[in-house]
Amino acid sequence: MMPSTIPSLARAAVLAAACALMPMAGALPAAAQTPAPAGNGPASVADLAEGLLGAVVNISTSQNVQPGSGPRPGPGVRPPQLPEGSPFQDFFDEFFNQRPGEGGGPRKVQSLGSGFVIDAEQGIVITNNHVIADADEIEVNFSDGSKLKAELLGKDTKTDIAVLKVDPGARKLTAVTFGDSDAMRIGDWVMAIGNPFGLGGTVTVGIVSARDRDINSGPYDDFIQTDAAINRGNSGGPLFNMKGEVIGINTAIISPSGGSIGIGFAIPAQLAVGVIDQLREFGETRRGWLGVRIQPVTDEVAESLGMDRATGALVAGVIEGGPVADGTIQPGDVIISFDGREVRNMRDLPRIVAEAPVGKEVDVVVIRKGQRQTVKVTLGRLEDGEELAGDDTGDDTPAEENGDVATASVLGMTIAPLNEETRAQFSIGADVTGVVITKVDEGSAAAEKGIAAGDVIAEIAQESVTSPKQVLDRITALRAQGRKNALLMLSSKGGELRFEALRMN
Repeated sequence: MMPSTIPSLARAAVLAAACALMPMAGALPAAAQTPAPAGNGPASVADLAEGLLGAVVNISTSQNVQPGSGPRPGPGVRPPQLPEGSPFQDFFDEFFNQRPGEGGGPRKVQSLGSGFVIDAEQGIVITNNHVIADADEIEVNFSDGSKLKAELLGKDTKTDIAVLKVDPGARKLTAVTFGDSDAMRIGDWVMAIGNPFGLGGTVTVGIVSARDRDINSGPYDDFIQTDAAINRGNSGGPLFNMKGEVIGINTAIISPSGGSIGIGFAIPAQLAVGVIDQLREFGETRRGWLGVRIQPVTDEVAESLGMDRATGALVAGVIEGGPVADGTIQPGDVIISFDGREVRNMRDLPRIVAEAPVGKEVDVVVIRKGQRQTVKVTLGRLEDGEELAGDDTGDDTPAEENGDVATASVLGMTIAPLNEETRAQFSIGADVTGVVITKVDEGSAAAEKGIAAGDVIAEIAQESVTSPKQVLDRITALRAQGRKNALLMLSSKGGELRFEALRMN
């Protein structure tokens, strides 16, 4: 099957613009133009590749498609003239000669991808979920030309991993092992083996170009970026270190044309191993769940909380019925460590929590109202909590009656008491408490942050407010403390909480 390709026209434009901004060589000092001496690359990877090729397989899938579904070539598009015996011939024959809707009945569509054996005795094969998605039949093709039918043991759409099982019978399979992806450094040599465009057993070599890449493909993005050539059909194949250990599963590319331009992405082994173990044991994932909604800690938020730097994950809300709904963790807390692992930014927390066992009691370090605290939390199961999270309305504090207080203008916003009249005017839920924003000035700091009329200010600098006067008093107090930003906890009409830091100058 063709691998996941990130839409790239906009990215290509950004890259072109970035290149246009690079200074001409003559504009740099002479010393800056002299590259540092570089060591030689691997003279040959022939011995390494020879020992690994037998463990890398082609994944062939077939799917019964009803008439009228699937893509059609555009008008006037003719099949290309290919050399006799070309490996691309089957692809184009299917696309041009067996069009959906022609022939009157269901037809079988075949796709190709890559995979690798990790357990020779049990016949366990790893690939991408998108390689086998919706397949009616899965076949594993080995480098010696033999083929075995495969069954799906389990799949995980969040990380795009699938575990297959074949029955090796009397034949002896070749397996590979996972290595330490965390030990890989930018610039380390890597080797990819896969099935690009149906060309099985293709070996390419490159380096680790970057680490911890987030390409917005899922909630746990932490990709290894490589310039080793990865093309359509490489999906699910292994990325090896120079010891012959799998340190990544090739998954996606960025390309304007669909071919390799040297920007490929692999799921790191550190993330994949835990998912694979669960899929083998349970046929599904069982991820830890904390039961909070989080936001990034920006420089403005860090300053407003009195933190010396932006780090951690800001808790914007707690899921009702979740593991910390008892107040163990509260909105406004900044989680900086979980189970002994540092939380550097918001992206780290979901991945670290998901890797923790369900039911485990863990230490969570938070910054709460400027003080560092450690709390103990027993984790729930993410899969059980997803429905709760979807139904949760955030703040469960009973509504309070506010006295008649005049409206006020502050930080580019007009604010008013939250009473029956304003609740009805902005359709605000009965469980939402605070001070309602009735107007936001165009061009103000509040408008830049996306704050709108109907949003409710629930807290300022982690203290509840229930009247316009309290809002003004809190802003005045923060200015007197020398603060440059005010951290607002805002509630939507339905009770969804979020934090925004507003400049006060």
